Amino acid sequence: MNVIAAMSGGVDSAVASALMVEAGHAVTGIHLALASTPDASRIGSRGCCTVADANDARRVADVLDIPFYVWNLADRFRADVVDDFVAEYAAGRTPNPCVRCNERIKFAAVLDRALALGFDAVVTGHHARLDAGVLRRSVDVGKDQSYVLATLTDRQLGLAVFPLGEMTKDQVRQEAARRGLLVADKPDSHDICFIADGDTRGFLGKHLGARIGDVIDDQTGHVVGQHHGAHGFTVGQRRGLSLGVPAADGKPRYVLSVSVADNTVRVGPGEALEIGFIRTGAPVWHTDVAVGEPLDCIVQLRAHGMTSPATVTPYEHRTEIALHRGQRGIAAGQTAVFYGGADADVVLGAARIETADRVLTDTSPR
Repeated sequence: MNVIAAMSGGVDSAVASALMVEAGHAVTGIHLALASTPDASRIGSRGCCTVADANDARRVADVLDIPFYVWNLADRFRADVVDDFVAEYAAGRTPNPCVRCNERIKFAAVLDRALALGFDAVVTGHHARLDAGVLRRSVDVGKDQSYVLATLTDRQLGLAVFPLGEMTKDQVRQEAARRGLLVADKPDSHDICFIADGDTRGFLGKHLGARIGDVIDDQTGHVVGQHHGAHGFTVGQRRGLSLGVPAADGKPRYVLSVSVADNTVRVGPGEALEIGFIRTGAPVWHTDVAVGEPLDCIVQLRAHGMTSPATVTPYEHRTEIALHRGQRGIAAGQTAVFYGGADADVVLGAARIETADRVLTDTSPR
């Protein structure tokens, strides 16, 4: 195959590219320049897409003796990922920018350009498996990234290659060291790549401004503090609440809901975060489903952990999810990913959460 290899400058994409070269494919490396100010985009191991990352990717391409180019998609990234992130928080939702980036940049903008240039597929260093077009979890469950890929269409998955799905992260680093790649010990990037210092509230404050509002105790209805903008909070948050009135039982309080409309944040005890019933927007399915027919599966509600047995009922433009075991900290804007198969590692579909209700409406499998 004649393939584009998306090379971030990290160890995963470096080894993925090397494996494709070794397998005899014609590989062209590309690095995505996504940051408007790349020199200021990293602090420690935070962030990505810096000039240093581009140089690391270029050095790997030199070792592999493959063509290498930098594609500047900063404007597209800002519009489709960064601006979307800000707009979602402004609307009181909690987005996952990595899901958006994979949807709209790596497997929309990049794939479309690659096909237009005559390439057959796009190769990435994601830890996930593709088995005859079926998306599955990586063998390294701790590094699995199938969650952030679940909203891709079957067409996009059919034009993707994930060479690392059968490898653990330790094996990837060993392969990089064996091949003499200088990124073998490079730390993984963390957090949100375009918020280099990790201060999400500060980032949102710069974009959305300050607006004084009330923090309300959900049990008593009393005002127990103030904030500088409801957009700076997310469901399940405990730190940074600055409450002036302690809870009557002395226990910690958490953010239970965020209302941008009236700029209020409601707080309460941890048990009040328990969610049992979720409604989503239009799903992407990777398996055949019948409208109105319940489907028993495993649902993952965040990129890391938070899985629960559930009954998912698909409708034409939405799904309803009844969790068999309650989960905490679920917010509108997050992504629900459905898994099935004998080992519950096959991605069945995914959808964006619209509402999450505290009452467990259905706790028994069907």
